[in-house]
Order: sequence, then structure tokens, then C-alpha cells
Amino acid sequence: MPMIDIYASPGTFADPARLAREAASELMAAERLPDLQIFRANTAAFVHDVLFLADVNGDGACVRVQVLTPHAALDRDKQRDAVARLTTLVAASSAVPPDRVWVLLTEAAEGGWGIAGRALGAEDIAAVSQQT
Repeated sequence: MPMIDIYASPGTFADPARLAREAASELMAAERLPDLQIFRANTAAFVHDVLFLADVNGDGACVRVQVLTPHAALDRDKQRDAVARLTTLVAASSAVPPDRVWVLLTEAAEGGWGIAGRALGAEDIAAVSQQT
């Protein structure tokens, strides 16, 4: 049940709503989550317009994608898949080249993921994923 934050200069994306939906879908696929309503409703992306972005040279043609997942949700193969999928999607949705799409993967601490007022640990999330 990852959360995705995509940061870019205003106007970078022609259709930010589509990008948000597709980013959530791509990450759900990379995480290999079962297609359950609870995961579909709780895997989300947020597209943020940033007033100004710049590297040392003043180039603002870049996108930062930060992914927050529950603890240990992404093994190394899933990390590689998530980064590749999100980079491809962002580059295809903008004029930003793939080498200027930066993806950061972050894990919440065990028990540090909450939904509906309840802090969920790995066992709780595993139990949810077993629902049919």
C-alpha cells in the first residue's frame, strides 16, 4: 500500500491526474500486490507543483519521485522494478529525460504505517493481503 509523491515544476505534466493514477498502478504492480479493493483504495500518488527546482547549474528540468512503502515491502528486485517503471512513466508523461527523473525509495518503520486510525505492522498487512 505505497504512497507516491511526484514533485515537478508547474506545467511539467499535461495530465497530472492521469499521471497520479498510472503511478499508483505501476507501483502496485511493482510491489506485486494482489488486486484487492483495500490495496487499490490505499495505493495513491500525489503530484506536487514546486515553485522552483534547480540543480547547481540552475537547471530545473527534473522530477523527484518519493515512494513510501511499509517496512520490507520491496525486496531488491521490486525496488529495481519500481524505479524502472516510475522513471519510464514520468519521462513518457513529460519532456524530462529519464536521467533527470530521481526516484527515492523510503520505508516506514515496522508498525509505522497506519490506515483508519490503526498502526499496521507486517503481520497486519500480510493478513489483509490474504483476503479474497
